[in-house]
Amino acid sequence: MNFMAMIDNMPESVYLSLRQAVELGKWEDGTVLSEEQKDNAMQAVLAWQAKHLDSKEHFTIGADGQLIERPKSELRKQFSTPEQEILRVKNEDL
Repeated sequence: MNFMAMIDNMPESVYLSLRQAVELGKWEDGTVLSEEQKDNAMQAVLAWQAKHLDSKEHFTIGADGQLIERPKSELRKQFSTPEQEILRVKNEDL
């Protein structure tokens, strides 16, 4: 089975386990990941995210493996709606 076929068939539970291992630097049993394991797990996590998650982040990796950069205008529009606005402060208020 090739790498992308494996990613296509990987259950979310395996993805979550690999993501946690990469984040913590160790497996669930406490064994530290080797550099090769960390690299391979990171590659699998990124590929799974690209295939299965629809991310609205500024930088993402698309399903084809290419880096996607959203334009600043889209980000401004996304964060300009009143319900997503957190706080606006004028300089004279400081």
